[in-house]
Amino acid sequence: MVNLMCTALRDRRDLVVENLLLRHQLAVLTRSGRRPRLRAWDRLLWILVQQFVRDWRRHLVVVQPRAVISWHRQAWKLLWRWKSRTALGRPRLSQEVRELIAIMSRDNPLWGTERIRGELAKLGLAVSNRSIRRYRWRGPVRSPSQTWRTFLANHRRQIWAADLFTVHTLTFRTLYVLFFIAHGRRELVHFNITAHPTAAWVWRQLIEATPWGRKPHYLIRDRDRVYGGDFVQRAKALRIQTLLTPVRAPQANAIAERMVQTCRTECLDHLIVINERHLQRLLSEFVAYYNTERPHRTLAMDTPYEHPKVRAGPVSSRAILGGLHHVYSRAA
Repeated sequence: MVNLMCTALRDRRDLVVENLLLRHQLAVLTRSGRRPRLRAWDRLLWILVQQFVRDWRRHLVVVQPRAVISWHRQAWKLLWRWKSRTALGRPRLSQEVRELIAIMSRDNPLWGTERIRGELAKLGLAVSNRSIRRYRWRGPVRSPSQTWRTFLANHRRQIWAADLFTVHTLTFRTLYVLFFIAHGRRELVHFNITAHPTAAWVWRQLIEATPWGRKPHYLIRDRDRVYGGDFVQRAKALRIQTLLTPVRAPQANAIAERMVQTCRTECLDHLIVINERHLQRLLSEFVAYYNTERPHRTLAMDTPYEHPKVRAGPVSSRAILGGLHHVYSRAA
């Protein structure tokens, strides 16, 4: 009875406000399902209610009063952030400069902020250290180091690989082919054939492959016993360090293995070898074609032996291995 009398004596404006606020909360509960989800406009409404309605806490059902207070503080921060905006200070870096900073830091992991700033200054770009630290590339956290591609590119001219593969003749004999290939330009340096490989024969092939002081610093080979037990020490006396691949890991000598596959798929798989002399002639012609005329994807479609390109004149062709391949060139 007392509540009824208090309600009758209240101002009509208060009743309208209370009804509006309760209806709004009911609408929020109706559209949100089990857990109410307040939108930005809902929060803005209650921030305004907090400012203009004295007993606003009494009408809250969906949220707690402290939530409304926190919304008001956030709105206050946003308001002053908007008011405090200014065009003063350093101009923002262009997208091109930001991308250049990221590229420099990614491609040169050994460079610090000051080093990058110096390179940018050479290009006529004045950038602060703070901006470089902000826009530089953020890669995985690890100690600065060059990539494996860079490491191998700097050493591949000093690396050779050696390997043996077998060829079966018309009379069911097994011939052994030993070759040395340079990593730098994929050049087939030397090869020879025998039916009975021995450690002495293999060592003689290494001597023949390194005349006039031309030799690698590193020689990659597998653990075949045909090389002999003293091969590593004898090669070390020639200042050649032998790198032995792990057991049953042909990928560790991938360039030599790829050479074996190329020799088979482009030559030996299409022919029947009669004898050792026949194989010697075939491989001599193929090796000359491989080194001087065959393009290599690793060398950007160039040949191991570099030669000037003639871009004018009539095109002529020459058969290789009886027409198995053809070489095309322009007449000078």
